[in-house]
Amino acid sequence: MSMWSNVSFQNSASFTMEQMTFFYDFSFLIILMILVFVMYMMVYLTFESLIKCYDLDNQTMESFWTVLPLVILVFLAFPSIRILYLMDEMENPMLTCKVLGHQWFWSYEYSDFSSFEFDSYMVFNLMRLLEVDNCFVIPLGLKMRLLVSSVDVLHSWTVPAFGVKVDSVPGRLNQLNFTVNRLGIYFGQCSEICGVNHSFMPIMVEVVLNRGFSVWLENSS
Repeated sequence: MSMWSNVSFQNSASFTMEQMTFFYDFSFLIILMILVFVMYMMVYLTFESLIKCYDLDNQTMESFWTVLPLVILVFLAFPSIRILYLMDEMENPMLTCKVLGHQWFWSYEYSDFSSFEFDSYMVFNLMRLLEVDNCFVIPLGLKMRLLVSSVDVLHSWTVPAFGVKVDSVPGRLNQLNFTVNRLGIYFGQCSEICGVNHSFMPIMVEVVLNRGFSVWLENSS
């Protein structure tokens, strides 16, 4: 069980990631069918007596191998475009936070609550290279908008369980939208080589209930 879990995605914690996992499985099924068909034709032609080696024209076959790839691409395009629109700008986000990348730590700012902000550094604990001293806390089920930037070099804020990854670029403000639908603690890491300590700036996100988020905010600010 653990072996197969290591070659697949993490358990999804957002609707976007669920759709991306579905699209991955759907695409893999189509690719598998193409692979089986190609392997079958290779084996068949290897042992076939080549009685049709003098056929110079077959319009039916030519039409088939022209139209079939087009149909496959259409079936792949529609789910992909749908996911891209789901990841696009969200209308009326309920919470907006700002994330700044530094060498080599993250800063979080809750701009909706009187500019409450803090820094998040890696700590050496049981979760090697993943645990931080101040984790990013967000409420469950709210429409989130993250504004991501950097103060020095390129970074990348990535949490695989949410299906989100965005570059933090100096002088540029990138936007990220998602809604988390599962409680828990989720981990990520900077996914852009940003210097000698690139591997020492993890991301730790704790998803709590709305009541717990309000209590945490009051105690921390």
